[in-house]
Amino acid sequence: MARTVVISGGGTGIGFAAAEAFAADGEQVVLLGRREEVLARAAEQIPGSRYCAVDLSEPRGAREAAEFTEREYGTVDVLVHSAGGNGRLEQRSAYDDDPLEAVARDWTLNFRLNTLTAALLTEATRGHLATPGGRVLFLSSIAAYRGSGLAPYAAAKAALHPYAFKLARELGPRGITVNVVAPGFVEETEFFGGGDFPEERRSALVAETATGRIGHPGDVAQTLRWLASSAAGHITAQVIQVNGGAERGH
Repeated sequence: MARTVVISGGGTGIGFAAAEAFAADGEQVVLLGRREEVLARAAEQIPGSRYCAVDLSEPRGAREAAEFTEREYGTVDVLVHSAGGNGRLEQRSAYDDDPLEAVARDWTLNFRLNTLTAALLTEATRGHLATPGGRVLFLSSIAAYRGSGLAPYAAAKAALHPYAFKLARELGPRGITVNVVAPGFVEETEFFGGGDFPEERRSALVAETATGRIGHPGDVAQTLRWLASSAAGHITAQVIQVNGGAERGH
């Protein structure tokens, strides 16, 4: 029987790759995100998928997404939190010329995009997670371990870890697992704003890996697919590194 897989940020990048992977297994995929045109285009490429355009950083948006899924499918078997980013795609504020206002905006924005979206959607849907067999999967980042030049982003991703561990304890008695995946450098996403990535920086990031290559959305998607499978039924409260060994450094 097909499962229902809900993916936030499912219109692009890792979320889209995950949606393709689950759909290829015959699962019912629900794509969530703010940009309806992006979701509609993604849904056209993924057979049998549907979408719901909402702002998951707002309680109303998370509630709307949960109600849509419950109304159309009843139960959420797999919940994948891929929505997020570093805020580079957001419109600049008139306050950004004030240094402290810019700091406040940057930190608030990153926690809204990466932490609050995941927390609100999880809390809105936790009552509808498949029992037993449900899966909750968060997308963190290598930055949560190593830091980066984008400190607010790294901190917002790191905040997901204790939340996931807490959920694993709370949901474990229902037969639901909760895990985190921490990708490293994945170029084919909107994370870098769609501009040209400096070759020198790219080469440096590749050199940090043990595998000698960049990561691809499919690398992360297949890890999520495995964690959502019955084969990973006794794995919970873990952070899986998908970064070619870069987290260990040289």
